Amino acid sequence: MKIVKRIVAIALLALLTWSAFAQQQQQAWKGKFEQLDQTLPTPNSYRTGSGAPGPAYWQQRADYVINVEVDDNTQLLTGSETITYYNNSPETLRYLWLQLDQNIFGPDNLTDQTNTGAIRDSLPTAYLGYVAGITVSDYKGGYTIKSVKDASGKQLPTTINKTMMRVDLPTPMKTGDKFVFSIDWSYTEYNRQNFSGRGGYEYFPEDGNYLYTFAQWFPRMCVFDDYEGWQNKQFFGLGEFALTFGNYRVRITVPSDHIVGATGTIQNMNEVLTKTQIERYERAKQSFDKPVVIVTEEEARQKEKTKSTKKSTWEFYAENVRDFAFAHSRKFIWDAQAVKLNDKTPLAMSLYPKEGNPLWGKESTKAVKNALEVYSKRTIDYPYPVAYSVHTANQGMEYPMICFNGGRPNKDGTYSQQTLIGMIHVIIHEVGHNFFPMIINSDERQWTWMDEGLNSFLDKETLQERYPELNYMRGTPKTIVNYMKGDKSQMRPMMTSSDNIRTIEFGNNGYSKPSAALTLLRETVMGPELFDKAFKEYAQRWAFKHPGPADFFRTMEDASAVDLDWFWRGWFYTTDHVDVELAEVKWFKLKNQKSDPEKKNVKTSGGDLAGKSQNAASDFSNGPQEFTLTDTPEQLYGEFKSRIDDNAVRQKLNGKNIYQLKFKNAGGLVSPIVIEWTFKDGSKEIERIPAEVWRINESEITKVFVKDKEVVNIVVDPNSELADVNAANNAFPKRPVDSKFDQFKKNN
Repeated sequence: MKIVKRIVAIALLALLTWSAFAQQQQQAWKGKFEQLDQTLPTPNSYRTGSGAPGPAYWQQRADYVINVEVDDNTQLLTGSETITYYNNSPETLRYLWLQLDQNIFGPDNLTDQTNTGAIRDSLPTAYLGYVAGITVSDYKGGYTIKSVKDASGKQLPTTINKTMMRVDLPTPMKTGDKFVFSIDWSYTEYNRQNFSGRGGYEYFPEDGNYLYTFAQWFPRMCVFDDYEGWQNKQFFGLGEFALTFGNYRVRITVPSDHIVGATGTIQNMNEVLTKTQIERYERAKQSFDKPVVIVTEEEARQKEKTKSTKKSTWEFYAENVRDFAFAHSRKFIWDAQAVKLNDKTPLAMSLYPKEGNPLWGKESTKAVKNALEVYSKRTIDYPYPVAYSVHTANQGMEYPMICFNGGRPNKDGTYSQQTLIGMIHVIIHEVGHNFFPMIINSDERQWTWMDEGLNSFLDKETLQERYPELNYMRGTPKTIVNYMKGDKSQMRPMMTSSDNIRTIEFGNNGYSKPSAALTLLRETVMGPELFDKAFKEYAQRWAFKHPGPADFFRTMEDASAVDLDWFWRGWFYTTDHVDVELAEVKWFKLKNQKSDPEKKNVKTSGGDLAGKSQNAASDFSNGPQEFTLTDTPEQLYGEFKSRIDDNAVRQKLNGKNIYQLKFKNAGGLVSPIVIEWTFKDGSKEIERIPAEVWRINESEITKVFVKDKEVVNIVVDPNSELADVNAANNAFPKRPVDSKFDQFKKNN
């Protein structure tokens, strides 16, 4: 069959040459298929051209011992930490940088100072308060740094620049040195219902209790790496975090009837749990089919009423994590279930108040389990011993081994399908962040897509695999179309630092668009087998390391043998969109006559190539145009002429339907072409053309297809897998496109 196709292709050379001649007038070349070599960082001994860590790759380490207490009456957090910082770099360090994220709520913060907006008639009060920095709350946020001392107790010189603190070292740290220092601090936690933050507390007036989620609650080391030195970009609130791996031992003092969930495993279970709770916990380690309830709703309700005034200290230990978060409340119901992942058996656990039931008891831990299983299959086996999902009134936020998730039923326990989907999705998404960026540790402050985008792609894959009945479609090429065809003046490429993207565009830019791009890459460009192997290779190479964008781009190519520079260039570096226009269709058949090399008897008629374009008609009713296939001239193929049997080729083409299609790249974003052919007998065929078809002419191409059967309909992107924004120019014969009103009626 391949030989026949090759012969047919050679025989059609004259026709193809004619078609190519018609394409010579094209738009300016924009280098869409040129390599990214000059754009990406130069490979070196730290990061190789293959996308792997190099032989001299290094990264810093920071270990923490922290003691913290939370006052349930004043919401004051008081802490002291000892940090051991290891200089594994080839550089000598004279100072260290730490992140003071809570200062975003302090006076004179950059976020309030740089908010913009305009006044117009009938302006919402909250909006004006936001853009003008007006608040009626008496909350005073930000850290109070009480002391920063070295191991001998001597005060260290510090400089606080809003959300960053510089600590000057008494002597320079050389390669291989470690430095031990301590910080004492405090701050008052905020009400998460009044302030947009990652942590916060919720107060329940019905029973007078609090639910706390503590995030960015301690001064944390900035990343120092080979890529840019200190990552000490200010925290504006949108761009998240770049963090260093280390070991944590954390002691948390709270009211004795509170249940605490945190990064790591509990070290003093006998001191903080009852005998019954410990027995249930141990039973959960062997329960693979359903969760075991460790603290029941009835027990939590009783604690809401009694409110102990005593205190307990919970101790947690975590190895090789980049951050630490915790949550606590006397309202918590607690369930857990074991998850089998090859030689690992982590516990999937949920903490939630009665206000989360029945939804949370039914779905939360199940969603944690599904996320761990699917993500592990696609990346690396989940390496940590636990994974918590903690219920909050809103939002979703992630930390190593623990995440805070919304999704609350109505007060009567009922909930909508939308609430169900939203709750399952946010849990899978936030648990999935354990992999991106908690393990494959990208810089969130700069590259939102490297954690949110990759994670959104995998949470979509998890929902479609484990919850097909929910028909989850966010982050697919089909659902990104409206965004892609939006106002380009308001868009930014995905390769834009997080804080430089408009908030209203942030979700599409950092989450949905990269997920749609990766879906297209997997399903259409590379194919699932190649994509999955390359994606897994990236995860394995960069687990517990600090990858940059080039490391991902290069690994995906290195592990697949697919040149994807055109893809990264278009999808990640531009705001172009896909709009492949089926601009012209012609139908031909070979004229049934003997060859006439000297063309003495050829007459042009309405059916010859000189005839009108088939697009002059609204369908194929005019029939095919006929053309003459002459013998191949000797000078065209020289010595190869003897290998070509012109008559055999004519015989192969005799009676066949030959279709010439012209495509225009109206959107600018290079794309594969997927064609659905519908034949006269009612049968259909899907044909896929790689994006490289545009490599010579980025604007317009003409391609010839040979079919045994007559075609009655041609559709480009029939299954909406290319993110093509304009279905109106995708079909021949032309077909009407539903108006927005018609689409609304169909969907409602």
